[in-house]
Amino acid sequence: MNSTDMVVNSVAYKAGKRLGDVTIDDISEVVKQADAFVWLGLWQPEDAFMRKIQEEFGLHDLAIEDALCAHQRPKIETYGDSLFIVVKTAHIQGEAIEYGETHFFVGKNFLITVRHGASSSYAPIRAKAEGNPKQLCRGPGFALYSIMDFIVDNYRQIVTHFESAIETIEANMFQSDFDQAAIARVHSLRRHLLALRNAALPMDEICSQLIRLHEEVIPKDLRAYVRDVQDHARQVVNTIDDMREMLTNAMHVNLALVTVKQNEVVKRLAGWGAILAIPTVIFSLYGMNFENMPELKLPWAYHVTLGVTVVGCALLYRKLKGSGWL
Repeated sequence: MNSTDMVVNSVAYKAGKRLGDVTIDDISEVVKQADAFVWLGLWQPEDAFMRKIQEEFGLHDLAIEDALCAHQRPKIETYGDSLFIVVKTAHIQGEAIEYGETHFFVGKNFLITVRHGASSSYAPIRAKAEGNPKQLCRGPGFALYSIMDFIVDNYRQIVTHFESAIETIEANMFQSDFDQAAIARVHSLRRHLLALRNAALPMDEICSQLIRLHEEVIPKDLRAYVRDVQDHARQVVNTIDDMREMLTNAMHVNLALVTVKQNEVVKRLAGWGAILAIPTVIFSLYGMNFENMPELKLPWAYHVTLGVTVVGCALLYRKLKGSGWL
């Protein structure tokens, strides 16, 4: 992969206005200018290229090693005068939810985004930020906020998608028939919700640290914006927790309904078994082969015995029907 494939955008800004594209070799000169910063976007860069980026920006070795690996946990770390931030990204592709990572290198005069895996383009975010020079003049902190806000908004869109899916699943779960496919859908959805929760939850702590500890990147007038991202991330986590609880309850209700239906079947079988027990006992008694069988000499004994059997079954049927067992 050549460098043009790895560099999505490399743009210099000064006083909130776009100066133009800047080459990798010229970045070190641009960042020396007062009130200027570079916004560099990379896509799955290779080791040799990242080492060149390290030289231009003076980045830490450990941060570079982490940025080259696409399986980092969300975190924020300080390396000298720069920050290294990892966040999970998520977006809907058809009916599937795809996850990726974005790594940020943030300094007083630069912002580097390194994308790995599934991720929506940040080009609309850059264009929107460039259309707001009053905010962009605050430096890379506003660019960082814009991307983090975009990532959390994607979380919220996926949550909305899940909410509509849960409504359909709940309608199918509130029935007395056991549906293995519906149970499998609930399990799959709970797994997706957990993955999204694990992506959104660390955003709270990342925003908290940016607000409290890194005024050189997030000045006081930007803290309210980052706090808004933090609030949205918390809403996502709380909504996910509620949805997972709803799915669990719906699954328990479905299993309870299935159990009740099975109990009703067992009750009916037990009722009919009790009715059949009467003729079974009587006929088994008279089916025994012994010589002195009672009432054998009476000509009407058979009819009386049959009548008693029918009346006994009818009375027991009426009793069980009245009690709801049949």
